[in-house]
Amino acid sequence: MILLFASQKGGPGKSTAAMNVSVELARLGRDVVLVDADKQRSSARWAEDRAEAGHSPAIACVEKRGKVHTALRELASRYEIVVVDAAGHDSEEARTAMTVADALIAPVRPSQLDLDTLEDLGNVVELARSFNPDLVALGLLSQVGTNSNESESTDAREYMKDYPLFEPLSSVIHFRKAYRDVVAEGLGVVEWTNSKAKAEISVLTAEIIERMQK
Repeated sequence: MILLFASQKGGPGKSTAAMNVSVELARLGRDVVLVDADKQRSSARWAEDRAEAGHSPAIACVEKRGKVHTALRELASRYEIVVVDAAGHDSEEARTAMTVADALIAPVRPSQLDLDTLEDLGNVVELARSFNPDLVALGLLSQVGTNSNESESTDAREYMKDYPLFEPLSSVIHFRKAYRDVVAEGLGVVEWTNSKAKAEISVLTAEIIERMQK
């Protein structure tokens, strides 16, 4: 199974989601590899820190650039789950990954500027489906405010109905300090804390796997 995390705009927590979901999958005993397909190397640097610290379970991480579809197919033949962290913009890596991925998870902040990028991303998904008709596109609300009275997520979900190509995930990633704190240690929030962030990643990972088993 190939799970691609990609977006058309930087900053929605794409790498954060990819890294943390990878840790949760490994913690659950799934054979997972994390592919850094972003020139910023956020996932690769995190994986290097994790390996240096000797954290367990180990997370295999490889870097791929350019046309990545052949490499991803090869990795999918060796690993149960391939998690791909692509750039936060339209890129060759994201486009070619979509041609072989089982699911695209598109993190998006609940802001008008971010939500508007779903139109362009949807056009890329439609093109990819001419090569990969089974590609599932999932919308993930990320960096949502933690204020108990916030209505951003509700408003954003309503707005996402204008883009039926994306199936909205029920899970939400909130803007929490825990996500930033664990990165420097090469950890995932599911390993480091019993906070709400840990529960968010556990629920998100379970929902993604459940969606892909339908």
